[in-house]
Amino acid sequence: MLDSPYVRRVAICLKLLKLDFEHQSISVFRMYDAFAKINPVVKAPTLILDNGQSVMDSTVILQYAATLAPDQRIFPSQPQHCMRAARLTGLALAACEKSVQIVYERNLRPAEKQHEPWVDRVTEQLHAAYRELEEELAAAALPVEPNHFGAVDVAVAVAWNFTQMFLSEIVTKAAHPHLQAFSEAAEQLPVFLSTPAK
Repeated sequence: MLDSPYVRRVAICLKLLKLDFEHQSISVFRMYDAFAKINPVVKAPTLILDNGQSVMDSTVILQYAATLAPDQRIFPSQPQHCMRAARLTGLALAACEKSVQIVYERNLRPAEKQHEPWVDRVTEQLHAAYRELEEELAAAALPVEPNHFGAVDVAVAVAWNFTQMFLSEIVTKAAHPHLQAFSEAAEQLPVFLSTPAK
């Protein structure tokens, strides 16, 4: 489902690659059995190829998808650009992971079984990831022109949007003006507007 930052990341990047695909919105919680028939691991996103084979994990899917559209580039090719893209993508995915862990802890685990030291640790990691991202964007802005958008830009924008949807009281816009401005601009691009988070 597109409220998953990983699913949304893949959907937007597939559109940037100009690859035709059909999106099936299946909840890993409410429709577990239906998802298990598609992928027994029940991991979203899962890409089902025309030959019936499946690929899972957003990064793995995008690595494969990029080979199907050699004329469309979502990953940089020059080493210095690759290094920054790898750093920013790693931070964005860490922020996604920590956000998801907090959401799951708060929404899926009964209150009496929630472990506050664990939540505190994950929250600290979440703040660290966004602090690093904010510093990176303050030092060198990411592009907001549609023809310059790539996988790293999608990862950062989607991560920030997800965290703001669910944890805006923990990670504030005011403390991250560069991330907020970038995300606002990205969310107005047609490829984002056609792939809403909810």
